[in-house]
Amino acid sequence: MDERVSGAALSDDMVDAGAGALSPLDAGPLSNFWMPFTDNRYFKSNPRMLDRAEGMYYYKPDGGKVLDGTAGLWCVNAGHGAHRITKAIQAQAAKLDFAPVFHLGHPLAFELATRVAELMPAGLDRVFFTNSGSESADTALKMALAYHKARGDGGRTRLIGRARGYHGVNFGGMSVGGIGPNRRTFGAQVAGVDHISHTHGSVPMFTRGQGETNIDLAAELENLVALHGAEQIAAVIVEPMAGSTGVLIPPRGYLERLRALTKQHGILLIFDEVITAFGRLGTATGAAFFDVTPDILTMAKGLTNGAAPMGAVAASREVFDTIVRNGGPGAGPGAGPGIEFYHGYTYSAHPLAAAAGIATLDTYAEEGLFERAAGLSAYFEEAVHSLKGRRHVIDVRNLGLVAGIELEPLAGKPGARAMEAFRTCFDEGLMIRVTADIIALSPPLIVDKGHIDEMVSKVGDVLERTS
Repeated sequence: MDERVSGAALSDDMVDAGAGALSPLDAGPLSNFWMPFTDNRYFKSNPRMLDRAEGMYYYKPDGGKVLDGTAGLWCVNAGHGAHRITKAIQAQAAKLDFAPVFHLGHPLAFELATRVAELMPAGLDRVFFTNSGSESADTALKMALAYHKARGDGGRTRLIGRARGYHGVNFGGMSVGGIGPNRRTFGAQVAGVDHISHTHGSVPMFTRGQGETNIDLAAELENLVALHGAEQIAAVIVEPMAGSTGVLIPPRGYLERLRALTKQHGILLIFDEVITAFGRLGTATGAAFFDVTPDILTMAKGLTNGAAPMGAVAASREVFDTIVRNGGPGAGPGAGPGIEFYHGYTYSAHPLAAAAGIATLDTYAEEGLFERAAGLSAYFEEAVHSLKGRRHVIDVRNLGLVAGIELEPLAGKPGARAMEAFRTCFDEGLMIRVTADIIALSPPLIVDKGHIDEMVSKVGDVLERTS
């Protein structure tokens, strides 16, 4: 068994049971955990383990350092082991470990909601807490449906997503999402969903930041309005910058045009900012970076620096007031008192997560991390675009502190080349993220120029040795 599994020795019968040995899927200390979004068969024969983390680095069980080029999974924006966040969670666990927020409340929930609202675009100041980005996406979709029903327009039930979009893995988010394997694996989808095109390919390869284009991709929404009628469409949901699918940057004017069209037709616009919120683009939100304000904005990941599971949805005053005044049983104008929005989670606004969230926002502010990301974005851009011309690289795209490095696929084996690079990088001390044959870099916002140089150098070196 590879020493990367753990610092402790494993019993011989788990490692080698002789000729009749079971596969790693059937026996041994790794067998019980069904790993998400993972090739379980490969991993459990070739495990790569993390033991602890601090600052910009993970550490393997053998003590080897791994530079974090992905902020965990796009979430550890303030770096690992931030002391203020750790202490806040520890103190809260000793004071109030759990509190329900169905018909009850606790102070930290309201404090964090206020703090989040202060960072949102003007008017998006009603905050609903979830436990993940997936839950935030489904919550936002349900808000859109509830809003139209509460205003007496219940025929608006159709939801519009985007090809290659990612909105989590629950049924609503999966259905409006546009990543093929996430949908095809399960077959059944939420009914009444359409998609508009993604923006990839609308600007030249190796474009820096937002590109210029004459292709009005947002106008595809007009085709769906013509097909179904605006009176049937509840909402459009997009990522301002599509991250999980491989870093797709919207061309200039695209989001502005989409906002104008949704307003024109009375359709709500939802921004999925699970990745872009909390400094990734050098601003509090992607909406602020692009200067486009949606009706609903989802978030997670950086909300607690990844230290506790938490997501949130910020809704406009119009959406909130309409639902709260007219929602619930018999929803519509003039509805009576009672629960207005039949939705929520046991762990909504969990006290430990709320404490982590407040401490995280304090850390961002006191360390000036959003401004730091903005200040480093030009250097980061130059660094990642230096990979142009390196072996296998067919495109590089970037915005803020995020970059996508697209590789030419290995013939007949899509995704294999990037996965080989992922594994080699990890073995040699760098964590990257890959989707198909695209490498994504999105380091913690505490990154410095030396870290950036090290990441880019390592990626280039590994690609020279990749099949």
